[in-house]
Amino acid sequence: MSQVIRKKTTREIYASHRLRTPPPLVAGMVLWLHNVRSMHNVGSAFRTADAFGVRSLFLSGYTPCPPRAEITKTALGAEESVSWRHASDPLEHVSWCRENGYVLAGLEQTHQSRLLTEYRPAPETLVCLLFGNEVTGIDSPLLTECDELLEIPQYGTKHSFNISVSLGITCYHFLHISLPS
Repeated sequence: MSQVIRKKTTREIYASHRLRTPPPLVAGMVLWLHNVRSMHNVGSAFRTADAFGVRSLFLSGYTPCPPRAEITKTALGAEESVSWRHASDPLEHVSWCRENGYVLAGLEQTHQSRLLTEYRPAPETLVCLLFGNEVTGIDSPLLTECDELLEIPQYGTKHSFNISVSLGITCYHFLHISLPS
């Protein structure tokens, strides 16, 4: 028996999305990119932030900022819908997290990291997720500022994900743990 599958139109997709609100854990979340070189990764971060309904995107160090054609190409305009701020000195973002009651959670493979799948903060927790450079990760001085260090479980022979993939996996984890069983 063959079933006709009808894709949603863009208008139908937008209408269904307007009816949804992200859970508080996700809606309060901040994504922070420090020293991320690729404008395509930055654009992807904007798009992921928009898709999950996170509060804001922080950029620091030499991470490129909008307006840039390369960011817009990947963000598809999400740089206009997602709140963002840049700081040359990353300690400005650390101070903001402390002043606003955020847990600063760095995604990095360290001896102190715990698996992302084991991290289940309370629904009202405010979390800022820090992602570092595509090759070198989070700078050591920033690692010491983190309240939590999280690592995505991996089972293959490679030891890393592209930052845009890491963002998607991590945001989905927070969404998944926020939804009723």
